[in-house]
Amino acid sequence: MNTIHQYYVYILASKIRGTLYIGMTNDLQRRVYEHKMGIKKGFTFKYGVNRLVYFETFQNVEEAILREKRLKKWNRSWKIELIEKENIRWLDLASDWYDNLLID
Repeated sequence: MNTIHQYYVYILASKIRGTLYIGMTNDLQRRVYEHKMGIKKGFTFKYGVNRLVYFETFQNVEEAILREKRLKKWNRSWKIELIEKENIRWLDLASDWYDNLLID
């Protein structure tokens, strides 16, 4: 049985053209939720970086890791250009993912 795996490279922002964070995960919905809820008290919690503004999907984990590392080395203007090519208004792409959850 062949299981298809999904991996995601994503960019979070604190606000339009604000602080950026690049990450990689195999469960984008869970990981974004963790960022939004401040479950891990790291960089994204400290700087309020929890708006999903960009993501890419991969089936190969090595490709996803390589893409994440490359994006992290890009200068800021390239990252902003990448985001705005797909999401000109910097909308939170996960804004309606958690509507049915009861969050305390």
